[in-house]
Amino acid sequence: MYFQHHANLTLGALRRWLKAQCYDSLMVSVLWLAALVWLKVPWAPFWALLAGALQFIPHFGPLLTLLGPAMSMLFSGAPLAHWLWFLGAYAVIATVDGLLLQPFLMHRQNRVPFWASLLTPLVLGIVFPFWGVLLAPPLLAVIYAHRSAPKQPAPLREQRFSNRDEGTILPPEDHRGGA
Repeated sequence: MYFQHHANLTLGALRRWLKAQCYDSLMVSVLWLAALVWLKVPWAPFWALLAGALQFIPHFGPLLTLLGPAMSMLFSGAPLAHWLWFLGAYAVIATVDGLLLQPFLMHRQNRVPFWASLLTPLVLGIVFPFWGVLLAPPLLAVIYAHRSAPKQPAPLREQRFSNRDEGTILPPEDHRGGA
């Protein structure tokens, strides 16, 4: 078994997943910044950065994102209309992220199909409630990396010593039927 080959495939898939997750966090931060600045929420840039950082926690991070701006709006005495727009912005951002951004980025970075990005967290969330949802995206990245990789890497050609006692190392022989 080629352990190094499988380890490289897995680490490459996880690296691409992390890259996609960072892009997703950046885009969510920008969306939250636009919404919070528009609603004149105090400390909007901080809450937007926190929303991007919490994006790494699937399904619970967006909910935790609501706490800071909500408390900030509460203490600043925001009118009811701002609260309704704030909840609407949350709904729009969560929907756009869950149904468009994450599947698009997973497809772009790891060649994971849209349907797999949408259904796998749901199925794994039912089977393994917390861990299934948490581990579904990186697990999908690894599975699709191994599916698309060649079954076995090309074997390394071995070098051999010359028959004479010179200690000379000869280059590998080409077995393709050439000269």
